[in-house]
Amino acid sequence: MEKWFLDKVEDNAAVQTWSQTTQQEKGDSLAKGYVSELWDFTRISMTQNSLQELKEMWDQWDDEIKQLFYSSCGDLLFLLDVKVDKHLFRALAQFWNPAYSCFTFGSVDLMPIVEECTALLRCSKIQVDKAYTRAANVLTFLKKLMNITRMSEQWVAARIKQKGDSKCILWKNLKDLILAHPDVRKRVDVFALGIYGLVIFSKALGHVDEAVNDLFDRLDKGVTPVPAILVETFRSLNEC
Repeated sequence: MEKWFLDKVEDNAAVQTWSQTTQQEKGDSLAKGYVSELWDFTRISMTQNSLQELKEMWDQWDDEIKQLFYSSCGDLLFLLDVKVDKHLFRALAQFWNPAYSCFTFGSVDLMPIVEECTALLRCSKIQVDKAYTRAANVLTFLKKLMNITRMSEQWVAARIKQKGDSKCILWKNLKDLILAHPDVRKRVDVFALGIYGLVIFSKALGHVDEAVNDLFDRLDKGVTPVPAILVETFRSLNEC
């Protein structure tokens, strides 16, 4: 089933070829004579959420539920298997150029782009010309969680916590919901919310932040999360 789905989406190699051709034709974006000023040392916290529980839940699902996840979320699951090389990550951060928001290697600049990230995510439901933007009148965190989980107001309200300057919900509460929810569609949705909250937009260990719920609540409308992911990547690298 997994192969059946992946055969219907664009191959990553096609995007890589396009990227290399464009780089060769148009050249680098660095201004002529620009000399990058990079830090000699960058301190980065490599603390991560444990993803073992997500992996174990996935292994317990049958092919039908897994296919439902792939059709809705594309290759999102494969983020659970990415091995973060701490030394490589720190080395890359040394070459991040905040003035141009790109990696600078001598006279060459490189950066992650929308097309590449879209190909990596590989989801047929994404409409690439329909980017996520925060609505002017957004629902409260309580209402968004109710929409996503289809749980009662009392259940959700009892589990919302204040963490620093924002509200969040414990991953443990979401995990229990995935294991017990009678609606298979909701199990898949909450599982995907866990990946977005613990892996892509991780803010507080063991918690899913309210900002993640705002984006996730809009994904059913076909919006692409890729620009938001890239912005968070750039913001994090600039913070480093």
